[in-house]
Amino acid sequence: MARTVSERADILPLLGEVFREHGFEGASLAHITARTGLGKGSLYHFFPGGKEEMAAAVLAEIDLWFETNVFAPLRTEEDGAAAIRDMLARTDAYFRSGRRVCLVGVFALGEVRDRFSQAVQSYFARWREALAAALIRAGHPAAAAGEEAEDAVLAIQGALVLARALDDAAVFTRTLARLDRRLLQGFGGTLDPH
Repeated sequence: MARTVSERADILPLLGEVFREHGFEGASLAHITARTGLGKGSLYHFFPGGKEEMAAAVLAEIDLWFETNVFAPLRTEEDGAAAIRDMLARTDAYFRSGRRVCLVGVFALGEVRDRFSQAVQSYFARWREALAAALIRAGHPAAAAGEEAEDAVLAIQGALVLARALDDAAVFTRTLARLDRRLLQGFGGTLDPH
């Protein structure tokens, strides 16, 4: 049964889940139409560039969410420790406490990495840079902040992979709790991830 979709944006979350489940190459038109409820004509009406345009639009939506909810607050929140706590909480919510894979990470590891390299590189670089800025404002030495930020992003992404591989979302929750302690030690407590 076809859905009534009035906005292209209405389709993006559905497409994102198809790409998360099947990767870019495995996301067939059959998978996409089944998930969205839209026929081929409707899909191409919203995305004349086909599957590549769909993937680019999904990546742009993810990027906008992270820029608005994670990166910008890390860069601009005066209280660096509060910004880091907020990042951990929002990251936990976005990735559904380790039950949702990172689509940008999926694309970074897949055959389409080069096709979407600018979006992938920008996402991870901005996260690392914004977190480093917040760490400095939270009192971490500037010389170590970049490395600490890189380790934190690595831990988050690795925890998502390990949680998926072990079918144990608690891996992600434990990792965020350890990051909270490591990054915010001495800054007023720890994050309760639930």
